[in-house]
Amino acid sequence: MYNNLYSKIYDLRNLFFAFKKARKGKTKKPYVKEFEANLRKNLLSLHYELKNQTYQPQPLVNFIIKDPKTRKISKADFRDRVIHHAIIRIIEPIFDKRFIYDSCANRKGKGNLFALKRLDYFVRKVSRNGKINGWFTSNQIRGYCLKADIKHYFQEVNHNILLDIIKRKIKDEKVIWLISRILENGAIGGGANNVLSKGMPLGNLTSQFLANVYLNELDYFVKHKLKVKYYVRYVDDFVILHNSEEQLKIWKLEIDNFLRDRLMLKLHSQKSRVISLSRGIDFVGFRCFWHFKLLRKRNIRKMFLKIEKYKQGEISKEKILESFNGWNAYAKWANTLKLRRRVVRKIYAPSI
Repeated sequence: MYNNLYSKIYDLRNLFFAFKKARKGKTKKPYVKEFEANLRKNLLSLHYELKNQTYQPQPLVNFIIKDPKTRKISKADFRDRVIHHAIIRIIEPIFDKRFIYDSCANRKGKGNLFALKRLDYFVRKVSRNGKINGWFTSNQIRGYCLKADIKHYFQEVNHNILLDIIKRKIKDEKVIWLISRILENGAIGGGANNVLSKGMPLGNLTSQFLANVYLNELDYFVKHKLKVKYYVRYVDDFVILHNSEEQLKIWKLEIDNFLRDRLMLKLHSQKSRVISLSRGIDFVGFRCFWHFKLLRKRNIRKMFLKIEKYKQGEISKEKILESFNGWNAYAKWANTLKLRRRVVRKIYAPSI
């Protein structure tokens, strides 16, 4: 159990390093420059607000994105993002060592490409390297996959359940108070002591971290109760591989019951199903087959839409090249050589 953590959060040295984390990649933003212009004063203000427990987060700024799924993103004020980083710097090491190896999202040294590699490894294990009855085949891969998605995950996270999970490791009531303040700021209905209080805003660093804390309960159920061997999770999207279709259907039902009973969540009925490995698996932005990978069409469309904006003068050449470099680093993990060359030609083609 961990006590006396709160003073470490509001320690000025911790706040300074949290500020450096929060400004990373955003040093040219006006709100960062404004905060940095009076850095000592602003950090001292946060220090005393936290120390005296008078801290109150600013209202979130919400906006809608379509990629193509419509999602509401909530943007915290910069000073609140400094607080988020200050909290995570102190409590993340406590929880991270309890996370299973194959929980891949928002963790140091892991991410979607790590999840992709683990999926590849599991497919090869379950399919015996593509063999059926001792023979190699490219048409039918032995084995099945439960591809599952939790319905409206971030909107449905129950605050009381989440705080109870955190309290098992952290006994410092002031840390719990601070996390509660942040949760309340993005809550959907209810209040601090209301069992209906739920939801975490997409876009907050704390939401990303606490998402793993909450679903670590599912990870332990799957790995230790169900004894599943080939399981990998990326936020609310997870896959389980096995050579028995019936076993996967049984596990699916047990997982859905666990989510409903223990975490007040449920599997997405349309997006959670058992499929043959031969059909390919949609996971972390790729369609994964035995011999190759395809990039999801929506990721390709997004890149071409950005190029169109560049051609129309809506975004700068520096911005489109920055976007391309990020997209290219991601896309190269699929069989996309011709596609990536076509994107480069499109960027440098003269505007009509």
